[in-house]
Amino acid sequence: MGQAALSPEVILPRLGPPVVETVIVEDQTFLIQKPSRSDSPLDGYIPFWADLWPAARMLAKVILRESWPPGTEAIELGCGLGLPGIVAMSRGLKVTFSDHDPCALHYAADNARLNGFDGVPTWQLDWRSPPANARYPVIFGADLIYESSHAEWLASCIRQMLAADGVAWVTDLERIPARSWHAALEAETLQFTARVVRAGEPGGRRMKGNLYHIRQVRSASEGG
Repeated sequence: MGQAALSPEVILPRLGPPVVETVIVEDQTFLIQKPSRSDSPLDGYIPFWADLWPAARMLAKVILRESWPPGTEAIELGCGLGLPGIVAMSRGLKVTFSDHDPCALHYAADNARLNGFDGVPTWQLDWRSPPANARYPVIFGADLIYESSHAEWLASCIRQMLAADGVAWVTDLERIPARSWHAALEAETLQFTARVVRAGEPGGRRMKGNLYHIRQVRSASEGG
């Protein structure tokens, strides 16, 4: 958020043609394309979304292991290349991709099509001003917090967009101290638990992160 407002028509050609990576999650294979020149200088624009970060692999793995009611509505925040959302669709969820950067949405939608999912909704979403009437029973997000302000915006967005009985899953590599994220969740009166998760490329280095399960606080009248 807050980068120079260059249009996708300007940015995408300068990132080079896409290259396709085969991504193995547990025993399943997915195809993810990403720009071939994401490290090229672009007038102050940095395509953070253009890499497949370890936290996305972590989230994809736990989504794949879970049992989901068919057709469950979900939104992925800060979707980047879209791997967790694509894995969720393979498990029967109806996913909306959201990101502040329209270039990320372009790639996420293309990656969904590459894996057999056409017409996936996309949403250019600013966490600082989420819509008043959008509620989702499931929210996903991976590696979203790079500054303390991000933690505050994300926690507020989750509180406003999470259904009363919904759950948000967020994987995080503690790029800021965990206490800042915990404080942001507590300030929004969100309940959360955390556990360690690991993921990595086959035959490569494995990394450790945290998976947060986040819920709305239920009042006593609701049986909480």
